[in-house]
Amino acid sequence: MSNKKKIISLALLLVVIAVLLNSGCLNRIATANDQVGVQEGSIVWDGLERSYLIHIPSSYNKTKLMPLVIALHGGGGTAKDMVKLTRGGFNTLADKEGFIVVYPDGINKHWNDSRNDMLATDVEEINDVGFISALIDYLVETLNVDPNNVYVIGMSNGAMMTYRLALELSNKITAVATVAGNIPKDQLQSGTPKRAIPVLIISGTDDPIIPWDGGYVFKQPKRGKVISVPETVKYWVDYNGCSPTPTNTWQPDRDPQDGTRVRKEVYSKGREGTEVILCAIKGGGHTWPGGQPYLPERIVGKTSRDIDANEVIWNFFKAHARK
Repeated sequence: MSNKKKIISLALLLVVIAVLLNSGCLNRIATANDQVGVQEGSIVWDGLERSYLIHIPSSYNKTKLMPLVIALHGGGGTAKDMVKLTRGGFNTLADKEGFIVVYPDGINKHWNDSRNDMLATDVEEINDVGFISALIDYLVETLNVDPNNVYVIGMSNGAMMTYRLALELSNKITAVATVAGNIPKDQLQSGTPKRAIPVLIISGTDDPIIPWDGGYVFKQPKRGKVISVPETVKYWVDYNGCSPTPTNTWQPDRDPQDGTRVRKEVYSKGREGTEVILCAIKGGGHTWPGGQPYLPERIVGKTSRDIDANEVIWNFFKAHARK
């Protein structure tokens, strides 16, 4: 081959690589993907390098399919903050139960959950649904993740993003769980999921940031509006075709000093075996039950110690695993 043809061939190859990078088709992981424990990783999606933390359990085996849990941090937080908030509980459960946990980072510490949020105007054009979809595909391909058992959890802004993923990416997600987050009003324009999906909702009745009864986030019109917790529950109950009459039980008051009680509402008999569960934290704030307080109680409210949200969420996912 002549030097001229070699130069032309090299130029064409570089053009192809550039197209793949911009389209999000060429991905990479920052560390060897056969190492166990916590690692930093990244993929290129939509022309942006998107970072994440990933915990690979000690029982990881390349030849064995493993469930995947995607944990989304709250607004202003990071992947590392999500690990701290949950006290590393999902990593511990991953080692015990045999699943992979990934903690993605939002652009500028926020997720595009469909709200018109003045603090997240720089992410309104970010395709976070596409990013999470690409991340799932990448981990399925490189880490032998079980594509039939992919779960998403989120806190606050991450919880609202989780609802958006349930609406728009239900073909790739098995079940979802949210803590301290209602459905944003604008998100209801996203359409309906492609299939029924199990939903677990954990919310505090005294949340000072995302109000139980709905309204403006932080009571500020410029932060976006959410529907109430009961309306959020009803949306998923109606969509999944669950029984409208729940089974109600009060959970044991394991810590009488925390100022909270937990009421569990189970809406069962949904399509494809789905159910919707609400853990209403009476007296609870904008916090992760059993988790690490990240701000003073006077700002975010009480943290319940009556349940461990990590365990409640994982048990819910296990109950809805696809065989």
